[in-house]
Amino acid sequence: MADKQLSVTGLQLWQWRNVAIQAANATAILPTEVDWLLQEVAGLDRLALRLESYKNQAEIPLKLSLEDLDKLWQQRLNEHLPVQYVAGATPWRKYKIAVSKAVLIPRPETEYLIDLAVAAARNSKVTPSLEQGHWADLGTGSGAIAIGLADVFTTAIIHAVDYSHEALVVAKANAQNLGFGERIQFYQGSWWQPLASLKGQFSGMISNPPYIPTNIIPTLQLEVVKHEPHLALDGGIDGLDCIRHLVEISSTYLRSGGVWLIEMMKGQADAVGEMLHNQGSYCNIQIHKDLAGIERFALAYRKS
Repeated sequence: MADKQLSVTGLQLWQWRNVAIQAANATAILPTEVDWLLQEVAGLDRLALRLESYKNQAEIPLKLSLEDLDKLWQQRLNEHLPVQYVAGATPWRKYKIAVSKAVLIPRPETEYLIDLAVAAARNSKVTPSLEQGHWADLGTGSGAIAIGLADVFTTAIIHAVDYSHEALVVAKANAQNLGFGERIQFYQGSWWQPLASLKGQFSGMISNPPYIPTNIIPTLQLEVVKHEPHLALDGGIDGLDCIRHLVEISSTYLRSGGVWLIEMMKGQADAVGEMLHNQGSYCNIQIHKDLAGIERFALAYRKS
């Protein structure tokens, strides 16, 4: 890519944008995606795009060549490549998280897991405070949750685990680029397995595990089915395989009063709540809704 031009004139970019918007309208893709993409790859702000004031600029630097940008945009149009993968990044909380096809795209609703963790830690009366000590992000993917935890729990040690080596490459780069390289420790493995030496010491655990039933996956948006990693989506026949494992195993890793917190799918709340109750190691079991009113999160504390 070294021989490809990584800057264009404002007029060239304006012409590309107009063609891209027409193509978006013709394929039922939101034209606002074009401007979001140009904010990411060209550093233009929304006002400049709306007023088209960039049109007269002699030179606009791009993160990739206009040729490569157009190829990716054609993939967006023709192959339903998610725009976040086109841009190579997505906003999440106050950060910009790099993403690739090796990781699930962090969703806005998942941001609420961090707020729930903060509230759970502050509402707990255990000593030392749950805001300290060890926290785990199991199935870290892009590293978004681990970064969110490191941001709010400034004295905690964050342990991020993923089964995928390719995902961990992305997660480590995100942590490094956002200034959390020394605060987050990364491990390749399955769920708690790499953290066996810390059994009984965790103040909290967060996970956004695979929770979609296998037979539902083919019915999802083409952007998800064709491009996002199925390893991060497929929760088995009923969608609860990974959650069932986390309910069963986590109590031996959490310290007394430690927080257990996951994201789940619409319709799974009753089953997850019953699992937590029947396992016998958890108390103060809570179900929390997302902004759309869907029962999306389950939270519990390890019994004393």
